[in-house]
Amino acid sequence: MPGVDPRVFDAVVALVLFLALVAGYGQVPVAGQRPVDAGAWLLGVLLAAPYAVHRRMPWVALAVTLGALVAFSMLRYAPYPGLPVFALLFGITLHGTRRHSVVALVATTLAFLVALATQPAGVVLVGDWTATLLATAVAWLAGDNLRQRRLRWAALEERTRMLEREREDRDRAAVAAERLRIARELHDVVAHAMSVIAVQAGVGRHVIETDVDAAREALGVIETTSRGSLVEMRRMLGVLRQGDEAAAMRPVPGLADIPDLVADTRRAGLGVTLDSPGTVGDLPSGVDLAVYRVVQESLTNVLKHGGPVAHVRVARQEDRVEVEVTDDGRPDRQAGRGSAGSEGGHGLLGMRERVALFGGSFDAAPRPGGGFRVHASLPVAGEPT
Repeated sequence: MPGVDPRVFDAVVALVLFLALVAGYGQVPVAGQRPVDAGAWLLGVLLAAPYAVHRRMPWVALAVTLGALVAFSMLRYAPYPGLPVFALLFGITLHGTRRHSVVALVATTLAFLVALATQPAGVVLVGDWTATLLATAVAWLAGDNLRQRRLRWAALEERTRMLEREREDRDRAAVAAERLRIARELHDVVAHAMSVIAVQAGVGRHVIETDVDAAREALGVIETTSRGSLVEMRRMLGVLRQGDEAAAMRPVPGLADIPDLVADTRRAGLGVTLDSPGTVGDLPSGVDLAVYRVVQESLTNVLKHGGPVAHVRVARQEDRVEVEVTDDGRPDRQAGRGSAGSEGGHGLLGMRERVALFGGSFDAAPRPGGGFRVHASLPVAGEPT
């Protein structure tokens, strides 16, 4: 019973079994049977009390009860002590294993056969044999059936808990992946724009008193870049909110936008060459965006740490698209410093994760003669993994 200590419940059942047994002590014995005396009361206790400990000590409880059953019958007391034995067989079958229940069934059947065989002539009829064996079988079957149902329910509950844990793990993984995707997008958008703005702000500060036109041009680049980044930020927020359908439907940048990106970077003061031999062709939207972000982040790093000229190359190689961005480095920078990959690792990590998402390969390292090289190879038919 739910909420009841099993030990208390078993003790109450043992008491009920004892009371049910002694209720028959008043029946009149027939010829050859002994009337109830102190021995019958003692055996009554030994028949019913072991039920209270059958969960913890099933074999002890079974041995004591069956021993008391055989002794009760061999001493030929008038009452029939079958109920406590049936209840104990049911309890051991319900709370034990299948092997334990089978052993208990065999032992109980043998004990009943001995008890019936030792009764005086004319006391036990054919119907008594049949009823006893049938009741024994019913007690075992009822306990075994209930035990199997409990096992099935326990297995079902465990499977439900396992599925719930798996669902929670999938939800956590999906949330982590989405957070990582948002972080990559924010980094790619903000880092490039801030780098351009920082460079142009520095240029404007240095020439504002000597070259007003150059300062005005720098401020124009800052304005254009900031407005463009704000537009892209609004588009991202619209997608996240899932309410701004107009923002969500705006096309994401891709291969076709790389010339504009190169032009914006040139206006920021970095020389950029673009080499795109042949026709790259249409790319899946995810791969298209990944190519754009790799070029964007690489130019951002060159603008901040490398230069003064970056070389961008995008080409189609059978079923793959190759992206390469290099720079020659700045001679006034110390070796090992100021490379295009030195910005805290977030840019390179984001590019590597983005390329790996589509099953591509990514490599970024300093060039032997100076400068830095970023190379990415993505399958044209790449699907997010």
